[in-house]
Amino acid sequence: MSAGLERTPRTLLVSDRSSFQHEKNRLSSQVEQLHFNYKVSVLLPECSSAPSHLDTAFNSFNSFYLIRDLPTYELLDKHFLEAAVYQGRVSGLSYKTRLDEDNSVALMPNGHLTLSLDKDSFELLGVEGKPSRFNHRTNRRYVVTVDLTHSSMAPGGWGHQRLIAGLKSRLQLRTDFLLSHHPGGGASLQALLSRYDWSEHRPEISSCTLKDLSCPALLTSDLQSCDPHRFLEWLGAVDAHVSCDNSSSSFLSSLVCPEPKTTLSRALSVSIVGLLLPQDVHRLIEQIRCHLEQPRLESWAALTVHGFVDSPVSWGGAEHGVLRGGENFYSLLMFHDHTYHLHLATGAHDTCPR
Repeated sequence: MSAGLERTPRTLLVSDRSSFQHEKNRLSSQVEQLHFNYKVSVLLPECSSAPSHLDTAFNSFNSFYLIRDLPTYELLDKHFLEAAVYQGRVSGLSYKTRLDEDNSVALMPNGHLTLSLDKDSFELLGVEGKPSRFNHRTNRRYVVTVDLTHSSMAPGGWGHQRLIAGLKSRLQLRTDFLLSHHPGGGASLQALLSRYDWSEHRPEISSCTLKDLSCPALLTSDLQSCDPHRFLEWLGAVDAHVSCDNSSSSFLSSLVCPEPKTTLSRALSVSIVGLLLPQDVHRLIEQIRCHLEQPRLESWAALTVHGFVDSPVSWGGAEHGVLRGGENFYSLLMFHDHTYHLHLATGAHDTCPR
């Protein structure tokens, strides 16, 4: 086996401790930086069903659209730009495109359009771009990033005409495309949707009650000794319904709960899956804070948000890695005294999240 295969891929984990009441806490901006959220997982200890205000928050995530075989040049349509992009109301992502092999597209709420292209497609498109920072030895992938709100990209402008010509006559890039509208922006998509085969989707919600769950005993706001990697490993195992008992009769997993540990008689695990807006995640966080203010046996709750593995961008507008996995997620551990621990993670070669 080669030495390269034996090495464990490098990962990045940034941890932060602060309080929601601290005037300089950066949680809101950090939540906004992960644009393309695929899954939200919530763990509520000593709870068998969600209280009504949390259940409302789970079900209030905005719907999204799947447009089949959408030509990318449609994202430059004059009416779509004026009604949706310039208003900051939409974000979109090519669906089931593999970032390490296929051409991928992302449209961010700030109006930035990112194309991750293989070498042949980039040369066909004929617009300015830069080699992917994840190329190995030779430039096999390129990234084109365009600010659609820039004056040169106004309909009829030189930049707009050049990109339209490349996408219509030379590259003709088409993908299935996920598109979300921010609250109040649904009407801005109707003209585009009317021209293609599309379907509207609600995020999928699933929940289960876990019994006799092994749990780190140091889940308090002054947590010091629990290694964040081991904590996240435990939290991921809980979300995946993998036992951390390390039983001799189990061949599935050797994971163990960090010591010292205790046992929760019950816990509620909830997952929401879809193209999820950061605004909806932030609203859910606020509702969980309200939940923690109520007197109860346990004084914490955990929320984990996973970005799309094959999104061309991860944190902020940074390019997403394509070489060894596509992790980009954050986990938020909240306490009743308004303090929190935030862990932000990316895969092997991504830019460090901030």
